[in-house]
Amino acid sequence: MGGVPVRDIFERLLSGEAISMDDAEYVKIGEAVDRTLVLSHKLNSAQTKAEIRACLSEIIGQPIPESTTIFPPFYTNVGKHIRLGGNVFINHACSFLDLGGITIEDGVMIGPRVNITSENHPVDPVARKTMVPAAVLVKRNAWIGANATILPGVTIGEHAVVAAGAVVHRDVPANSVVAGVPAKIIKDLNR
Repeated sequence: MGGVPVRDIFERLLSGEAISMDDAEYVKIGEAVDRTLVLSHKLNSAQTKAEIRACLSEIIGQPIPESTTIFPPFYTNVGKHIRLGGNVFINHACSFLDLGGITIEDGVMIGPRVNITSENHPVDPVARKTMVPAAVLVKRNAWIGANATILPGVTIGEHAVVAAGAVVHRDVPANSVVAGVPAKIIKDLNR
């Protein structure tokens, strides 16, 4: 009677649990994606910043601060695991795959065509149809350059800069600049 409460698939994903595509609840992801596709069309055809904020607020399930600006098109598969701070700027054609969780703190700038994914799959072909989620955190005042890719489980430190085109697969320390594929530290902003 007083057993462990059952967590739904979205809670399990946010906790980092690997989920097989044959999981009994996997259909809920498809339903959420269908909902987000309809809302994304509305978002990407919005004509004012206020309409954009309203549409994205509906997608993520919480209000977008008025100080935050998003230029469409903007793409996400589900959206309900995205958290956006204030004074955030997200440029055109960004894509956020958020089932593992994506948090963008205050003052972050994100260039055009940036991809942030909190979802991965095993390399082993036998297990490949399993989703392996890992949250992404972009801390205060970080800047992510055009066409950069941030992979699952990465934290971008405060005031850090990710150069255009970088592929980030490891945490980026605060006050540093990373560049390249894979991204490596090229500068310490404290020096």
